[in-house]
Amino acid sequence: MSPTQGRAWRAACPNCGAPVEFRSAASASAVCGYCRSTLVREGADLRRIGQAAEIFDDFSPLQIGASGRFQGEAFLLVGRLQLGTDEGPWNEWHAVFDNGRDGWLSEDNGRYVFAFDAPVPPDAPRIAQLRPGAPVTLAGRAWSVASVVQARLLAAEGELLQPPTAAQPFPVADVRNPAGEVGTLDESTPGAPHWAVGRSVALADLKMAGLRETSEKTLSARTAQCPSCGAPLTIQLASTQSIVCDNCKSVVDVSQGLGADMAHYAQEQAREPGIALGRRGRLAGGPDEAPVDWQVVGYVERIEIASETGGDESEGWREYLLWNRIEGFAFLVDSNEGWSLVRTLTGTPTVRGDRAIWMDANYQRRWAYASRVSYVLGEFYWKVEAHQRTQHEDYAAVAQGRQLTLSREQTPSEVTWSAGTELDAAAVAAAFGLGEPQARLLEREGPPSMGSVFSPRMIVGGVILLVILVLLLSMCSHDACSAERNAFGSNSPEYRNCRARAAAGAGWLAGTGGSWGGYSSGGGSHK
Repeated sequence: MSPTQGRAWRAACPNCGAPVEFRSAASASAVCGYCRSTLVREGADLRRIGQAAEIFDDFSPLQIGASGRFQGEAFLLVGRLQLGTDEGPWNEWHAVFDNGRDGWLSEDNGRYVFAFDAPVPPDAPRIAQLRPGAPVTLAGRAWSVASVVQARLLAAEGELLQPPTAAQPFPVADVRNPAGEVGTLDESTPGAPHWAVGRSVALADLKMAGLRETSEKTLSARTAQCPSCGAPLTIQLASTQSIVCDNCKSVVDVSQGLGADMAHYAQEQAREPGIALGRRGRLAGGPDEAPVDWQVVGYVERIEIASETGGDESEGWREYLLWNRIEGFAFLVDSNEGWSLVRTLTGTPTVRGDRAIWMDANYQRRWAYASRVSYVLGEFYWKVEAHQRTQHEDYAAVAQGRQLTLSREQTPSEVTWSAGTELDAAAVAAAFGLGEPQARLLEREGPPSMGSVFSPRMIVGGVILLVILVLLLSMCSHDACSAERNAFGSNSPEYRNCRARAAAGAGWLAGTGGSWGGYSSGGGSHK
């Protein structure tokens, strides 16, 4: 028996006569699927109170009528709210459970959260008082503020608990805790704050049926013209907020819709990642995790800002944005120390001084630094801005012989935590079917000793590197590898290899590609 079967209530839309069905006794409103009239229940009748905006087709695998199981109870998706901020839109799906409970399946930094409404805690502060990264007490429990934004209702469909209204922007705050929970406090109704609590879920674990049947062959992609060069932009991802033009490499903001006035900025150089966009690979984040089929959909290069005042820059790193229709997003991080698979966290670790605790593992803080975006390709579920700056804290631990990482990113409006597990370069190359020449380019030095950030190997290596750089600089007053230095930093393997080849007279040209992979501003960036 499907969820809520036998409890449905149906009436005719007063505007167009189409049937409108209610599966939950708690639902007070619905949007007619034919004429998009906003309807409210009044006894056995329906009353039209307005017109709902058209749902923006974001190619989500979820749809009304999809069903699954959560915590042993069957549920059915019966409605959707589409909300947005200046960073872009997201969905909140109304789920009706077989036991009569109502919940919300929503998107969270490329993943999913199942949340349930709860009474507003008596100690809840006003959202205007909250700041990202600050501690806060709610319902007598300790939380950390993850984000504070201004949101607005964009559109709605199906069966809802309250009538959707085209209200003005309203404040929303997300808070997280070490138990892996995320709480949402919003003031969508002035004077009547709303509180919900949930935790991360994977669609595969929900055993869902009736998901949207889409494929690359049948997907009707969004298209627009690049506002810089006029070339066509084809947007394929479910929640793309930024896309890079294939022709001129301009970064285009599509979070506010498609049109000639889309915000964009030009990039100075054209570089191709070592793992091509669109390529597919099968990777697991740990020995106890099942491998997942990932597709490369984005690529970003970041560079550390060593001095906030002087503007000096040191090493850079790269990340690939990976996507799976069911799993959502992950990041394949490529730094000078090696490779790792990184995913954002729903909760937040417990931090005490220079140590962080997450999932019973103790992490030691290794780095604190700032970074800026230097180059991007592909599509992203967040809004990419020119020279985006982010504050970072990186932590590391060793478990079962593998290096684990925790990374904390902070922007003016959001704090994001992510966790990663190291990967062998050969395994990455094999997963994406790379040949011998490409596989060699993925090799890195690996992480330093966990005993000390300044290990003897690093000190000796630094002295040798300094001597080599001095000799190379004395041999040539003109830096033929300035493109690599500007893109990745003077300590990067790209720059060192370029200088070594130039010194050997190999005639190797700088700036001809050979870059290796990625970043995130939605969670995952770390050295």
